[in-house]
Amino acid sequence: MFPLMAAIACAALLPGEAVRLRVDDVTFSEGGGSEVLVRSGEGRKVPAPSALVGVLRWWIDRANLKPGDLLFPDEHGGPLSPSVYRKAWKQAREGVLTPDELEAGQRGGVTRLRDSCLDLWLKAGVPAWLVAEWAGVKPSWLALRYPHRFRPGQFEIDWDHLAAVMELPKSPNP
Repeated sequence: MFPLMAAIACAALLPGEAVRLRVDDVTFSEGGGSEVLVRSGEGRKVPAPSALVGVLRWWIDRANLKPGDLLFPDEHGGPLSPSVYRKAWKQAREGVLTPDELEAGQRGGVTRLRDSCLDLWLKAGVPAWLVAEWAGVKPSWLALRYPHRFRPGQFEIDWDHLAAVMELPKSPNP
């Protein structure tokens, strides 16, 4: 389950997208530039950080997966059932959270991993339009979901430069 959870957490995939990935949907590139191709919807390419690349390479080798195989198959080679990864997520949460934390609003499904990744990308300064493209959502959705990342006080505005670029052409009549 760890490789699946890592893919969701590091590439901001929806669980349903992650379980449909095939080995050929991951492009490994030396020195960065690795990508995950998400085929659902309009399709999109999502960057794969080096930590995820290492996990996926290890997983493909360990599971003896071949091109065309599902990246996260069930024991029969078919798509992993949501009940399987939900159960693993529940067990993982119970293993690290106290009963009080589980009861006190620390709820959330596997998609919490995706949410954390999107939030981290925004916090790191990745432009919202690019995060939206990688996530397969609209920038306005990000602004509604993560309003704390869009507060005006977080940005330095060069007011002199803004005034200069907004300058109107000189009018011949004063």
